[in-house]
Amino acid sequence: MCVSENIDGKQWHDEAKGKVFKYGSNVDTDVIIPARYLNVSDARLLAAHCMEDIDGHFAGAVAPGDYIVAAHNFGCGSSREHAPRAILASGIRCVIACSFARIFYRNAINIGLPIIECPEAASAIAYGDVIGVDFETGEIYNYTQNTTYKGQGFPPFIQNMIAHGGLVEATKRTLAELAKGGTGHA
Repeated sequence: MCVSENIDGKQWHDEAKGKVFKYGSNVDTDVIIPARYLNVSDARLLAAHCMEDIDGHFAGAVAPGDYIVAAHNFGCGSSREHAPRAILASGIRCVIACSFARIFYRNAINIGLPIIECPEAASAIAYGDVIGVDFETGEIYNYTQNTTYKGQGFPPFIQNMIAHGGLVEATKRTLAELAKGGTGHA
């Protein structure tokens, strides 16, 4: 059973808690997953090399449910889908940044990696802080600093995509539901 805390009138569940890995501005796709691993499609191998050129300890320290927080223009550089896939495979629950490169933003949502733009949170949250995110409302709670930030929540169709592992899997479920005579809201 999940333990929850009532903070500022909101129930925050333990499964949403994770520690923060913090990075600066212009973290490009080449340091998220170096080009030498672009011939790899195995998610475990991508995770093992995620962030290694910027943070050699990341792969050994990250745990499922942790978070990446960064400054501006996270995911700039090439449009490779390997970068958000490596982050997702490493167990990161969500990436929070002041801003994202547009192609990275779209690739992340397409593969089911939640990302939130919130400059206030990205500036104030520190490496190692324990945070939680409510994807519906966009609220970010910092347990370490006892502060709450308001990012943009995801609309229901994006929540559905994330819940089902990205655009392709969500589309497959919708089409299967329609084929059974349903509404397509799988």
